[in-house]
Amino acid sequence: MTAVLAAVVIDCADPGALAGFYSKVTGWDITSSDADTAYLRGNGTIQLGFQRIAGYRSPGWPDDGKHFHLDFTVADVGATAHELLALGAGRPDFQPGGADWTVLTDPEGHPFCLVPEN
Repeated sequence: MTAVLAAVVIDCADPGALAGFYSKVTGWDITSSDADTAYLRGNGTIQLGFQRIAGYRSPGWPDDGKHFHLDFTVADVGATAHELLALGAGRPDFQPGGADWTVLTDPEGHPFCLVPEN
């Protein structure tokens, strides 16, 4: 059996707003959006989706209850972090990566990492 990953879907309170944030992060287009879901797609086949959850609570950072995070490779971690902070990202105090990566949080509190390109 072979299964093809079609989408990664992130629980949130406001799918449209979070899709807008990640559209700016990735440059991907919002392919669909309504009150309960929104999807982005880039050049490939995988989509990044967002799903409204009643009473949504962010996973927090650092929190052992966190289940996943996204990693983004970028040419300049500092400059990209600065741009994303201006778009509504947060920078937690706890930064375990040192010079290897930077942890940010999206506007709903999901952690993600900026990793320098090799």
